[in-house]
Amino acid sequence: IFNHEVSPLRNIPDVAVRHYVLQALGLMWAVSFSTAIGSYVFLAASVLGHVVLIAAAAITVVTLTAAAKNPKLFIRGSGRRADGEHE
Repeated sequence: IFNHEVSPLRNIPDVAVRHYVLQALGLMWAVSFSTAIGSYVFLAASVLGHVVLIAAAAITVVTLTAAAKNPKLFIRGSGRRADGEHE
């Protein structure tokens, strides 16, 4: 692709302009690939962070819904018997 004698850029008559266009395309592809690889490296951390945030939101919604519908759910397990003494 980047061979000026084979690519469609061979139709540009000025060799200096042809070279400039090849350099610009080469730089564009180098930046594109480095950006893509950098994004792939941090993809796992980004996915993990999003999973943690979504899980925290889901746990909050479940807890608040349970507290609204069945507040006694949070009373049992307090470590006390029905008469208020420790077991």
